[in-house]
Amino acid sequence: MKHQQLFFASNVRKLRKRKNLSQEELSNRLSMTRSKLALLESGKTLNPPLEDLLSFSDVFGIGVDTLLKVNLQKLAESEIKELEAGNDIYTTGTNIRVLATTVDKDNVDNVEFVPEKAKAGYRNGYGDPEWIAELPRYSIPGLSKHSKYRIFPISGDSMLPYPDGCQIIGEYLEDWTKIKDDTLCILILKNGEADIVFKQIENRIKKEKKILAKSLNILFQPYEIPVEDVIEIWVYKAHIACTMISHHNEIPSAHILQVMLEMKLEISKLSAALK
Repeated sequence: MKHQQLFFASNVRKLRKRKNLSQEELSNRLSMTRSKLALLESGKTLNPPLEDLLSFSDVFGIGVDTLLKVNLQKLAESEIKELEAGNDIYTTGTNIRVLATTVDKDNVDNVEFVPEKAKAGYRNGYGDPEWIAELPRYSIPGLSKHSKYRIFPISGDSMLPYPDGCQIIGEYLEDWTKIKDDTLCILILKNGEADIVFKQIENRIKKEKKILAKSLNILFQPYEIPVEDVIEIWVYKAHIACTMISHHNEIPSAHILQVMLEMKLEISKLSAALK
């Protein structure tokens, strides 16, 4: 993965001073020595233990992701208050998101394949290294060594011309707020009948904490997904179609689809008028 600048030391120092706490007072709240806190604030402790990160998160009421990745020095007081209120809109969430993965003999990430029969269990097993290790693994040429990829099958015809049974190669996305509108993505969801969906999305995370999921097939209406219902997002990079698609028979033209949609709306109006 790419190296990312961390702001933990400066963030802890800013938050402590913002609360008018001395190092002695904060260290007492954290149940650690003042000298240890001083080392953390100075940035001399390069890899703080997870237990310490969680302690700081609890004391300040700000997510670990934010403490590590967001430069709080650049935020206004109102924005910091939003973070403290639980509105962690600057990163992907308030908890550390650890991606379970597998590597090859050269310590390079494999591309795991989530088969159809495993899709229903993915929302429970996605964070379990042993469960992930049971998935089929592949090495696909041409993919970046600095990103993580996984293959997901899709079902149904809501995303035509991507056919039923098509396999989507997705790139793992850490910061969901950076998704550009109309990006094709695999979404792993906590709730609902579908565990894994493939959609074109509109990013409403910062303003509304929602994602608008849109189908390429215009007969399917878009719908909103609360960001807290999303476990993972994988951005479309490529796909594998196991069957050939007939242009004439399999995929209706945009004109035919539009006519069908207009007929559906007219029928709805007539039904309403007859009631």
